[in-house]
Amino acid sequence: MPNAFSRRDFLKSASLASAGTVLAGVPLLHTKAEGALRALYLYEQITDSNGKYVLPELPYPKDALEPVIDKTTVELHHGKHHAAYVAGANKAEAELQKARDSSDFSMVKHWSRELAFHGSGHILHSIYWTNLTSSAKSGKPSSDLAKAIETDFGSYDKFKMQLANASIAVEASGWGVFAYQPFAKRLTILQCEKHQDLTTWGAVPLLVIDVWEHAYYLKYQNRRADYVNAIFSIINWDNVSARYELARKLA
Repeated sequence: MPNAFSRRDFLKSASLASAGTVLAGVPLLHTKAEGALRALYLYEQITDSNGKYVLPELPYPKDALEPVIDKTTVELHHGKHHAAYVAGANKAEAELQKARDSSDFSMVKHWSRELAFHGSGHILHSIYWTNLTSSAKSGKPSSDLAKAIETDFGSYDKFKMQLANASIAVEASGWGVFAYQPFAKRLTILQCEKHQDLTTWGAVPLLVIDVWEHAYYLKYQNRRADYVNAIFSIINWDNVSARYELARKLA
């Protein structure tokens, strides 16, 4: 394997496989740096070979998450809302390139904010889709992840209660995020407002819960808590556990 392993090379080749495997079509990476890259970019392909953001395909049929999340919500959420974040991120990148070419940075604050919002929305949604699966395939955390949850939160029930309540309590729109902090070598739970606010630098997302209304309103209306509590039955713990194993390579 060549020594220079760029982000673009990785994103071009990586694709997340179905439950029970980690990656398809990519040789196992053994160095610490390469392992770190995989921990950070363990998604469906989020860019094309030229680095342009692209909408990943869903890893399951649109009705696979029923009855927790209905088919229509998945169609709109993925095909309209997620797609809009992809378009917005590409627009922001293009405008920033224009600014560099013209040396006119009068709009740099606006387009930097747009890139943070849309780019973060694209990344979080890409994680979100792979974090979910049909209830029959949900499974449990791996033994290593289960032990870490026990150590860092006291018990799985306490972890679940904190993540659920953090997600439910997000002000307006945002996410509940279960993450790994490499510098502290511990698991953590974060709230994220919008897609980019209230995060902690360096945290690697393992499991994200979308609490924007577009994620649940058709079925649950204003009952965010019902949606959050139900989503635990369709978490793809193979996916979350694989992310944890790779994130630990950053430590």
